[in-house]
Amino acid sequence: MKNYLFALLTVAPLLIQAQENKAVRPLFDKKSIGEIRLTLPAKNWVDALDSMRIYGMGMMKSTATIDGVNYDGVGVRFRGDKSYQLGLKRNPFSIKLNYLDGQQNHQGYTSIKLSSALRDPSLVREVLFYEVAGHYIPASQACYSKLYVNDEYVGVFINIESVDAHFVDSHYGSSGNAFFKAGVDYKPEVPATCKQNIYGSLEYEDNLDCYKGNFEIQSASGWAELQELTRVLNNDPSKIDKILDVDHALWFLALNNAMVNLSSYIGNHSVNYYLYRDDNGRFQIIPWDMNLAFGSYKNTGKGSDLDLKGLQTLDPLLHADNPYKPLISKLLSDPLYKKMYVSHLRQIVYDYFYEGAYEKRAQELQGMIVIPFNDDKNKLYSLDDFQRSLRNTIGKRSKIPGIVELMAKRVRYLKDHPELTVLPPEISEINVQGRGKFENQKLTDFRITAKADRFPLRMYIYYRFDDNSPFSMALMNEEASPNMPSGTKFFTATIDGKTNDAVLTYYLVAENAGSVAFAPVNYFKTPYMVKLSDLNK
Repeated sequence: MKNYLFALLTVAPLLIQAQENKAVRPLFDKKSIGEIRLTLPAKNWVDALDSMRIYGMGMMKSTATIDGVNYDGVGVRFRGDKSYQLGLKRNPFSIKLNYLDGQQNHQGYTSIKLSSALRDPSLVREVLFYEVAGHYIPASQACYSKLYVNDEYVGVFINIESVDAHFVDSHYGSSGNAFFKAGVDYKPEVPATCKQNIYGSLEYEDNLDCYKGNFEIQSASGWAELQELTRVLNNDPSKIDKILDVDHALWFLALNNAMVNLSSYIGNHSVNYYLYRDDNGRFQIIPWDMNLAFGSYKNTGKGSDLDLKGLQTLDPLLHADNPYKPLISKLLSDPLYKKMYVSHLRQIVYDYFYEGAYEKRAQELQGMIVIPFNDDKNKLYSLDDFQRSLRNTIGKRSKIPGIVELMAKRVRYLKDHPELTVLPPEISEINVQGRGKFENQKLTDFRITAKADRFPLRMYIYYRFDDNSPFSMALMNEEASPNMPSGTKFFTATIDGKTNDAVLTYYLVAENAGSVAFAPVNYFKTPYMVKLSDLNK
């Protein structure tokens, strides 16, 4: 008996330590399916949440268990606009962990957004879009979670990272600035003189109250700043780079066009995005709500809904001449911005779609969730629809295109489109001059040289010394070189080092008559970096 007690006393601390050290599933782990359990006080919880959703009555107090971790005082409500449907258990959910306790969070996240994947029989549209988008611009993480309400299995949902204070602080280093969501769940009364049905198009309005009918404010103030953004965009676009991160906006537009996401700015209603003004005074545009991507929503705002062929051949320059879509028409009216946009579109196509990486990933995602999908008694599509949804149109009325059915022909269309077939310059022989072997005087600046071929007109350097600052742009000087072959030029730029230990982060853009090239190609993630101290060794 003594030996048994000794063994028990010896093992017990180890068991406790093992439990404490047990790995907690990351909330947005893409290799596993999460589990969220809600305990709601109402037996007829669907009716109660419907009532709160319709009348805007806040949230229902509940408890939540996320991957085995319990939380009290949680707020729950149905969310969504087009994705919300009266009477359904399988509606999108908003879960606010800090509803009563402002400090309560799960791994730093204070809210959870669950998408029902309405009009997506594949259940991969959102996860796939966010994965692609996140390679180029800040975008939400997305994964799968099984949802239980009062111990009833409701189904497998897409768990999407909220675009909230935690998100913008993680990506932009602040959270207290002007912050908006395009589109409103509850449209307030606005003056009759406001423009009608413009949604989040960013058209300019004289009256600040007009913006309140099209945007939801997420910050304490900022309406005048939003108005100023629209004023500059529409009336003074040459200065737009001072108030908008133009390159991120071009990526945002290119992503939506490439993946035929018309439930976005490029579609009929100009909704489903956020705007956050960073500490440098520039608005950042952030994508949101992707369940209708890959052609599930079909209206561009020009005429009736597109058929499958119209979706496959969606114009890469859609709305380029539309004054009611100024984020597109004003930006693409600038020749350099237009070339950058087309370059981004080309890169998205070749990175993810030309060789079929997207199809392989979609198959992996479906394989992971097929069992919980089939177990879902509330699912809106059959298992057969789910399995056929990558390659076949689903629904006689809704006609939701298969993702591969859509993108295989779209890729061929874009690949051969005149705007994308223009060969960009090729940048090579990039060099930063170091101090000569026998030179006593230390360098105080960075001298960057690079070669470009295919008849470059100009080369620009984008640079900064602080990761939290925006890139500054400078036109590089053409360097005379009589022995250069035709169509090839050398360029040089000198950037003041400012301090002896300065670290320069930079990338290059070469422009010819029809296109641009970036170096490095993945400048958005890993630009070039050089230390002045290293050059002086």
